[in-house]
Amino acid sequence: MPVTAEMLRRSLVAWAFLLPALVLISLSVLVPALMALLMSFTASGLDVSEPLRFIGLANLQRLLLDPMVRRVLFTTFLYLFGVVPPIVLGSLALAVLVNRGLPGSHLMRGAFYTPVLVSIVVAAIAFRWLYAENGLINGWLIALLGPSFTPIGFLTSPQLALPAVMVVTLWKGLGYYMVIFLAGLQGIPKELYEAAELDGSEGWRQHVDITLPLLRPYVSLVAVVSSIAATKVFEEVFLM
Repeated sequence: MPVTAEMLRRSLVAWAFLLPALVLISLSVLVPALMALLMSFTASGLDVSEPLRFIGLANLQRLLLDPMVRRVLFTTFLYLFGVVPPIVLGSLALAVLVNRGLPGSHLMRGAFYTPVLVSIVVAAIAFRWLYAENGLINGWLIALLGPSFTPIGFLTSPQLALPAVMVVTLWKGLGYYMVIFLAGLQGIPKELYEAAELDGSEGWRQHVDITLPLLRPYVSLVAVVSSIAATKVFEEVFLM
């Protein structure tokens, strides 16, 4: 298709609006990232007057050989794989449940989304109180199992501390990602389900044949966004 003067004018106008944002992004993100990449190949101290000395991949080698770094990376990926799949599956299940239009579905939608509105600081402190040895969870267990029950140190046990923090992330995130899936579900034409019923497909078979294929872009979006959020987690771990 030939480029007309009107198309060229619209393109120039669009680039004129985009240019300030591109300049700001370049100055605040791309340039520092490039400088950090270049400095990673040098030996530089805090004294800016000292000349930079090129050392190649020595910094990367030292980083990879550091046992603490390997432990941190292992914990990060363990947290990632412990949080992202439950978030994707759980938020999708909640969205399907709310989208059915059952009585009280609007109330359920608000209840599931409410944790998103809670500050992460408040959530972390509340869960820290719940997990405490004299907290609510151990109190319930003692009332259920008797005074001989030994309180569980959820946040002091090396085996339970990470799963305990994962629960907070799941509690905070499920409602947010549920809304994303809900938007995708409400965009699926009802005629597709009606046609599937005429073909004899019903129940979970409709979700397999229609819902999941059409929600694939939303699944990818939720997986990517939740993965980025999981690798950047800090407040929950620091406060708990």
